[in-house]
Amino acid sequence: MSLDPAPTVHRRLLVVAAYAVAMAWVEAAVVFYLRRLVDRIEPYQPDPLPIAGDLGGAEVIREAATMVMLLAVAWLAGRTWRARLGFFAAAFGVWDIFYYVFLVPMTGWPHSLLDWDVLFLIPLPWWGPVLAPVLIALLMIAGGVLLTGNDGPAGPPLWPARWAVGLGAIGAGLALDVFMADAILAVLTGRSVQHVLPRSFHWPLFLVAWALMAVPVVELLRLNFARR
Repeated sequence: MSLDPAPTVHRRLLVVAAYAVAMAWVEAAVVFYLRRLVDRIEPYQPDPLPIAGDLGGAEVIREAATMVMLLAVAWLAGRTWRARLGFFAAAFGVWDIFYYVFLVPMTGWPHSLLDWDVLFLIPLPWWGPVLAPVLIALLMIAGGVLLTGNDGPAGPPLWPARWAVGLGAIGAGLALDVFMADAILAVLTGRSVQHVLPRSFHWPLFLVAWALMAVPVVELLRLNFARR
């Protein structure tokens, strides 16, 4: 039996999605082990990741390694840099959502989409309700699928207009500011970010950021219908 020399975009998307789901299980299992180790199954409490040896440093490197793994599979799946970006976005979104899906049976957490989580540690801790990254992940999946949809002989992948990309970038910056606002304030005031525990989430600003991030996805959808 000969190997298919040119798998379709749909097949490549399915393979990338399967990889992302498997990575999500591994990620959830590792986080489960770590939270058991430091007695922090529910992360919203003071000192959510106590330093045991160089646990904090290892966690930062693990997060960076996860991004490299997602970028690597996207690079292999795509034929152009635009399609590779699309595969990366789709893989990231699937990985992020299934990470929380798998945590529930493993740990009993999160109890709801409004539970707080330490979302990321690079360059500073990101805090937010689980619903916030899930909403962004859904945008990434939609945008990623649209970007990869024409990665074949029919023509180059679609790309949103510059104004749409610009608005999306502004939205991403605002979202990052919302996630890291408390950590940034701690740094500016000379406090340790390790002990920061946010008290409220700026939903109005986040929803504005999310709407701006949705602009290039909507533009891609419009271009997709226009090409047909």
